[in-house]
Amino acid sequence: MRKIEHIGIAVKDLEVSNLVFEKLFGVPAYKFEEVQSEGVTTSFFMNGPNKIELLAATSTESPIAKFLEKKGEGIHHIAFDVEDIVSEINRLKGEGFIVLNEVPKKGADNKLVAFLHPKSTNGVLIELCQEIK
Repeated sequence: MRKIEHIGIAVKDLEVSNLVFEKLFGVPAYKFEEVQSEGVTTSFFMNGPNKIELLAATSTESPIAKFLEKKGEGIHHIAFDVEDIVSEINRLKGEGFIVLNEVPKKGADNKLVAFLHPKSTNGVLIELCQEIK
């Protein structure tokens, strides 16, 4: 894991939350994207070298909708940039972590992604991200 790639925040209303973070950072979101396979719409903000991803559900069956129902708005995951996601998945499985996606899938922002179950990471959902080349 090379660095924190972004912090994902689950929100109920993307438009309202975009206004909040635009005021907070003094800049608008630089990117909006729908990830149909996950049932979410996302927006991305930069703050210095740090990236924040806001995630809103587009379906009641999406993982974000379920998260919001259980926990409400707030930090959903921390994503880490990796050079080789397949190798990192194998390494982490070997270390005893519970990998939710044995095969990486396409995520937002031109990334291959995989997640580690919070049960194996002290209650924090961890996302691994590799730039698609």
